[in-house]
Amino acid sequence: MTGQPSAPDPVAALDPVLPSPLQEVVDERFARHGVRLLLKRDDLIHPRLVGNKWRKLAPNLRAAAGRPVLTFGGAYSNHLRATAAAGRLLGLPTIGVVRGQELADRPLNASLARCAADGMRLHFVDRSMYRRKSDPATLAAVLRAADAGDAYVVPEGGSNSLAVRGCQDLGAELRGRADVVALACGTGGTLAGLAAGLAPGQRALGIPVLKGGFLDEEIRRLQERAFGGPRGDWRLDDRFHCGGYARTTPELDAFAVDFEARHALPVERLYVAKSLYGLVALVSEGAFARGTTLAAVITGRPFEDHAP
Repeated sequence: MTGQPSAPDPVAALDPVLPSPLQEVVDERFARHGVRLLLKRDDLIHPRLVGNKWRKLAPNLRAAAGRPVLTFGGAYSNHLRATAAAGRLLGLPTIGVVRGQELADRPLNASLARCAADGMRLHFVDRSMYRRKSDPATLAAVLRAADAGDAYVVPEGGSNSLAVRGCQDLGAELRGRADVVALACGTGGTLAGLAAGLAPGQRALGIPVLKGGFLDEEIRRLQERAFGGPRGDWRLDDRFHCGGYARTTPELDAFAVDFEARHALPVERLYVAKSLYGLVALVSEGAFARGTTLAAVITGRPFEDHAP
C-alpha cells in the first residue's frame, strides 16, 4: 500500500545553494600564528535570503503553509528585509512590526523602503510595547492592531525552535572541516543550532553584535526549546560589538575595507565585519593553538550588494 504523495516544498523552488561553499583564504595575520582560515560562504546561499536568514526562515516559511507571515525588527533589520523578500518570491503576504512609533511619520530609510517595495506591510509600534512583544496579551494586541489575526508569527531575528533546528544543518556541513567555527550573533539562534550540529571535539565561537550580555542565557533557552537541553561546545566573546547594534567605528570600517581588498570579499558591516575583526584580535592574543583550523561563517552581504 502506498502512502499519499508528499506535498511539494515551496521553499525548494527558490533554488538555494546548499551546502554553501567553504573557501580557504591565506591571510598572514592568521598564518603567522599557525592558524588556517576558512570562510563558510553562507552569503552565497541565495541572493535575497542571504546566509543565516535562509537557514532560519526556510523552516518557518514551510510551517506558515501559505498564511501571512508577521515578524519583528528595528529600522535596519536584515531579518525584516529577508522576510519581505521571501514573501515577494513565494507570493506570501508579510507584515513587519517595526520598533519605534516615531518612525511612522518619517520618510522610510533605505532598509525599510526595500521591505515596502517587496510588498511588506509595515506596522510601527512604540518602544515600550515592542519590548513586551513576547507577552501573550501584548502580542495579541499587536496582531489586532496590525489586522493580522491569522498570521504566522516569527520572532525578532527569526530565532525560534524551527530556526535553531534549521541552523543545525550549518554545523553538519562543517563536521570534520574545522576545529573552531566562529560567527557574529544577534539573537543567538544561529549559534544555538550551529553548535548542536558540530561533531564532538569541534567548538563554536559567537561574537555578539549587541551590548547587554544577555545572549548566553538566551542561547541556552533556545537549545532547551529546540532540543530539550544544552547541545555542543560553544562560548561567546562580547568585546567586539563596537558600541552596539548598527554601530560601527572608523577602525572597524578601515578593517572591513582592508579585508575586502585582501580577499575580494564584500564585508557586511553590522555582523560580518565585527566577527572577522574579533577573530583577528583573538588570533593576535594567542587564543587559538598553532595548527588550529578556524572557519568563519559569512552570514550576510552588504545591503547594497543584495540582488534587487
